[in-house]
Amino acid sequence: MNTGRCHAGAAGDDETMTDQDKCISLNTESILEKALRGRFLTREEIEHLLRLKDAEAVARVFRAARTLRERYFGSKIFLYGFIYFSTFCRNDCRFCASRISNSTAKRYRKTGDEVIEAACLLAESGIHLIDLTMGEDPLFYDDPAAFDFPVKLVHGLKTATGLPVMVSPGMVPRKVLVEFVKAGADWFACYQETHNRRLFSRLRPHQDYDERLSTKAAAKDMGMLIEEGIMIGVGETLSDVSASLYVMHDLAVHQARVMSFVPQAGTPMSRRLSPPRLRELLTIAVMRLLFPNRLIPASLDVDALGHFKERLDAGANVITSLIPPHKGLSGVSQPSLGIDEGLRTARGVKSLLEKAELAAASAEDYRQWMMGQKRGLDEASRSGEAFP
Repeated sequence: MNTGRCHAGAAGDDETMTDQDKCISLNTESILEKALRGRFLTREEIEHLLRLKDAEAVARVFRAARTLRERYFGSKIFLYGFIYFSTFCRNDCRFCASRISNSTAKRYRKTGDEVIEAACLLAESGIHLIDLTMGEDPLFYDDPAAFDFPVKLVHGLKTATGLPVMVSPGMVPRKVLVEFVKAGADWFACYQETHNRRLFSRLRPHQDYDERLSTKAAAKDMGMLIEEGIMIGVGETLSDVSASLYVMHDLAVHQARVMSFVPQAGTPMSRRLSPPRLRELLTIAVMRLLFPNRLIPASLDVDALGHFKERLDAGANVITSLIPPHKGLSGVSQPSLGIDEGLRTARGVKSLLEKAELAAASAEDYRQWMMGQKRGLDEASRSGEAFP
């Protein structure tokens, strides 16, 4: 049976196949065998996999992704708590509900005590990391001295919970990155969303592509693990996605994320449809084939528990956006979906993991993986290698 079938226009209106003969000549099975042997795929091979529509071929891609996940992680899945502590933002991103010009956005700033209380609840529930997130709040960006608050918050979270902390603060100055490192931040996340410069400028008007990208590299040089992310359904082509995956490889990311676009009220993209989830699922699977020993999230911020199992079946090994209910905390893509109903909790997902024949990892499992990656950073820094 030919599992190398190709479907012109499978990527949607923004993508049209112009070289059908070349596409047909690629064979899905041989590409998967190459990935399972640990060889990096070409952009042409990546795009072939992303273009698949045939159910049997897609299932084979997902099986290969799960094989690689099991090879490096067994059946263990990591859990991330999410605390969006300030929803104010100076930027005007076309896709984001928190954009400065959105008068309908829900705005709040949480106090240090409120953040610590939520983090302790998350820690008690069995999560492995606290993701401390904010918009580019003018309160901090207009007065650099005000960054003292989130910096001290990192130290407070680590002291109170004993857990690793990821900071997702936007485009902070380099000296603030240094202070985050001193406070004990383990991870830095600052998503590009796309690595097509023209599309970036449309999605993130008046923002500097190179500065945003280089901030992640700087954080890595300072000893933090880094996460990079892209969004599906915002006008990208399959070539854009494959280019992004190559950038992630060059950055040597420790966590690679993809999320489907969700339209937000009060934004210029509010009437744009969310893409078919197969696009996201295939991207998760291809990420696993390319980065078999790295972390790839299944976010609850898009569909809550909807498509939860499918994201795991595609090779994800982190559940993100776990949020304690009734604490006035929001998600990003879905500010309220499933939160106060208790669907986005560790308890809520652990039973579903068992049904999928997977299990929540232990805190020690996560610590060991993270320490191994940090040792790799040190060794790479000494040897000059690009991808530890």
